[in-house]
Amino acid sequence: IVRHAIAVPRGTRGVPDEKRPLTPEGKARFKRAARGIATLLEPPDVLLTSPWLRARETAALLAKAWGGIEPVEEAALAGGTFQEQAAALDRHRRCAAVAIVGHEPYLSALLARLIGARDGRRLELKKGGIALVELPGRLADGGALRLYLGPGTLRKL
Repeated sequence: IVRHAIAVPRGTRGVPDEKRPLTPEGKARFKRAARGIATLLEPPDVLLTSPWLRARETAALLAKAWGGIEPVEEAALAGGTFQEQAAALDRHRRCAAVAIVGHEPYLSALLARLIGARDGRRLELKKGGIALVELPGRLADGGALRLYLGPGTLRKL
């Protein structure tokens, strides 16, 4: 689970939320964080991303760090319910590893649900941060948190 990198602020005049791009600083920082992610984790079988611009740009940087995997857009990652996200992700359950790039508060809510936590606000990912959850079966059955790192730690790797 990857939160998009630093983007143009919400409410920027003339820029709808779904079209907010990454800032130059956000791109530069996440390129380094993506190299850290690629050092820690093998490329996934599939890289799913929200169709919103900042998530797609983050996924593209991550894909490049992993050696060119092609990101696939998934509408449910732009703010779908847990059931919509679970249905979308369960379509890929035959894959050994699925990476997703999306937005808060949806990612922390998804993460909380996956690991059986009561409050997703305590699990809010920083921009460019990651969480790794091991799922033995379907998404709805939950799993175990294996890794939770902020972007600063990833950049140091």
